[in-house]
Amino acid sequence: MNAPFSPNAMTAFAHPDDPAEAGQLLHIAVLALPGFSHLALHAYIEPLRIANALAKEPLFRWQVVGMDSQAVIGANGLSISVDATIEALNALGSERAGPNQLVIVAGEPVERQSTPDLNGFLRTIARRGVAISAIGTATWLLAQAGLLADSRCTIHWSRLAAFSEVFRKPRIRDSLFVKDGQYSTCAGELAAFDLAVDLVATHAGAFIAQEVCRHATVAGQRSGSNRQTGPSGIAFTGVSESLIAAIRIMEENIEFPISMIELSGRVGVSRRQLERLFATCLGVPPAKHYLKLRIDHARRLIEGTRLPMVDIAFASGFVSASHFSKCFRAIHRISPQQLRLTVPAWVGRGIG
Repeated sequence: MNAPFSPNAMTAFAHPDDPAEAGQLLHIAVLALPGFSHLALHAYIEPLRIANALAKEPLFRWQVVGMDSQAVIGANGLSISVDATIEALNALGSERAGPNQLVIVAGEPVERQSTPDLNGFLRTIARRGVAISAIGTATWLLAQAGLLADSRCTIHWSRLAAFSEVFRKPRIRDSLFVKDGQYSTCAGELAAFDLAVDLVATHAGAFIAQEVCRHATVAGQRSGSNRQTGPSGIAFTGVSESLIAAIRIMEENIEFPISMIELSGRVGVSRRQLERLFATCLGVPPAKHYLKLRIDHARRLIEGTRLPMVDIAFASGFVSASHFSKCFRAIHRISPQQLRLTVPAWVGRGIG
């Protein structure tokens, strides 16, 4: 449901004559912010549409909400019209009159989307007890508004490092989606489909959820606990499980790197076997791959936070800023300081 905006849009969530109103129909407000991902938006909405069609009754109703009544432009340059504004939703005054759920689809640069108006709106909706789902970078906005506290959450993998440094209290996870009480957070993009299917399963049952996946030619419902991506550097299937395990361990030990001897022991192979695996599959020694993982982590912190360079060096497993700078330049052909000069001043704003 996506009707043109009108001054009466604030009443659009109340349908007293709808036969499915009494506990059957779930009303969802989808807040789209400038730069949003169309892939994430439609990956979330389409499973709901398919569920309605399969059930042959209205299980879900959604409307697109904007900060104002203007069309919202996505990251790909295409715009969508809005059905209501955050001001209209605020005016509803109660959970009963408003949506059952608020879904936020944000984009980049997410820091610039955090405004007093948006923070106030999110806090008001939260106080009303409305379930809130953040898709992709929108998790940043919930944390910025102070709503996540010590909640478990996730965010798109490209923002994991920056988020964990800027916001200390939320317990970030590298997962497709995380549900913790009133809040659900999602990695975005195609993981939005998984979050929506989980909602379908909860609201309409496992059978409808499975049929939604089948209709969408998806192999099956993915668990939210699944990791967002495969190990860095692995772009094909059929590789050694020992290699995958080794890279996972590297990724989980960035700030405090472990030795190659300890790594091979934890994987259950000899150091020479480990070196052969990396040489055969990746064409580099394990130590070099490990170093690149740490440098890539540092780059995400430089681009996504305002942390001092020495703190970024330590967070990436380097004992000195000078050694970090030397290694960084060797890989990226630019110094960390030069890269920081290209990052806008508003990047990485947070509440700690």
